[in-house]
Amino acid sequence: MWRRHQGRFRPVGCGIEELRRNRREREAALRKARREQQLVSRRLLRDNALEEASGVVEILGEAEILQFLRLAHRGTEEKEREKALVSLHRGLQHPETQQTFIRLEGSMRTLVGLLTSNQALLQLAAARCLHELSHSEHPAVAEACLPATSYLLTYLSGHSSDFIELCLYTLGNLIVGSEAVRKQLLPQGIVPALAACIQSPHVSVLEALGYALSQLLQAKEAPEKIIPSILDTPLPQHMLRLLQPGPKLSPGVAVEFSWCLHYIICSQVNNALLITLGALSTLGLLLLDLAGVVQRTEDTGLELLACPVLRCLSNLLTETAVEAVEGQIQLGDERVVAALFILLQFFLQKQPSLLPEGLWLLNNLTANSPSFCTSLLSLDLTEPLLQLLPVSNVVSVLVLTVLCNIAEKGPAYCQRLWPGPLLPSLLNTLAFSDTEVVDQSLELLQLLFLYQPEAAQAFLHQSGLQALEKHKEEVQLQDRVHALRETVLHG
Repeated sequence: MWRRHQGRFRPVGCGIEELRRNRREREAALRKARREQQLVSRRLLRDNALEEASGVVEILGEAEILQFLRLAHRGTEEKEREKALVSLHRGLQHPETQQTFIRLEGSMRTLVGLLTSNQALLQLAAARCLHELSHSEHPAVAEACLPATSYLLTYLSGHSSDFIELCLYTLGNLIVGSEAVRKQLLPQGIVPALAACIQSPHVSVLEALGYALSQLLQAKEAPEKIIPSILDTPLPQHMLRLLQPGPKLSPGVAVEFSWCLHYIICSQVNNALLITLGALSTLGLLLLDLAGVVQRTEDTGLELLACPVLRCLSNLLTETAVEAVEGQIQLGDERVVAALFILLQFFLQKQPSLLPEGLWLLNNLTANSPSFCTSLLSLDLTEPLLQLLPVSNVVSVLVLTVLCNIAEKGPAYCQRLWPGPLLPSLLNTLAFSDTEVVDQSLELLQLLFLYQPEAAQAFLHQSGLQALEKHKEEVQLQDRVHALRETVLHG
């Protein structure tokens, strides 16, 4: 999670320029701190109707596993051989059967032999067995699947979309669970193979590709060994193409590739390239589209896409390269701020945990941009912003930080903030038990009093000094409390 830069703020006797410099230092740390945790996971493809019809999964012993493998390998009829593999697949859904299977000498060799046979039904059934094994949380199971990975990679260039989808999900599961698998697949060309798959016309294949790629991008060695090679392929351009709003946008595909984009951006390998390719304008338009969707539907799955889109935009806005290509960015208008507030209201009602994501983007938009601050004020969004203060301490700090961004821009901006509900709201936040919330409230008051001196007198009349007295013993707040007292009492 993001963390504010902790440093003593000493406003006593300091001028406006020093106050601004201190804010810029802390703001820079805040804006660059959000390299969010990853979403390592494993996916499992199963035929639900078939699973329900088959009943309870039974644990298979060594003898049963060997029998199914013999039937599958040497059976006289293809249907009989396929049926044996289906039974084995059912048994492999149980972790105990998986452990028994990988301990049996020759079991994986037999399964790989069936995977590479020239009979499509047997290949698919064997691939399903491997897919079941790939879902195991046990590292030894992924290691045991190593002999199959190069074949799975080869089959990505096949013609069956169902088979390619299964191979992609299996590879994605194995990649995330084993460094040995990644070491084997990278020299064998997994990045070019994945890049070729993005041309597929099948939505299911694209979604599976996004999953496998996101798993690869989360590897610890990704920034040094994987992401540079991905950026050298057409993958980034195609990912951005698949994120463009319109009738062809697939929500599932967009979710997967927006997370891929998030991991690439967080690596900071070459974000200037992504910006040059139009990442900011694509994501900005997608943000506008998401805001339009929430106004038309009660779709609760929207947060799956909104979260990575907000993070991608937020992280890209911390790049100095943004300023160099400002003419290419189609974000500088009130529509973005309005769309973001529509999403904030949606999150407040449906998914409060995403409020910090939207507010963090709002923070990054307003930090160095007077135009976005002006847009927020012109749309009269100060009061809706203040209404978010009671949600949580994290939300409160971000709301107050955004307001500090506005107040820091100077007297004209502070005149728009006050008079109004700001001062009563800040008096309420001074009663919070969270020191970070109080600290941010005091900083906002300091800025407001510097640029709008009459606000200090209003604060005095509204019993503000009593609110400050509660915090005079807190070491980390003493300097700021003292400075505010002096400002209120002596101007």
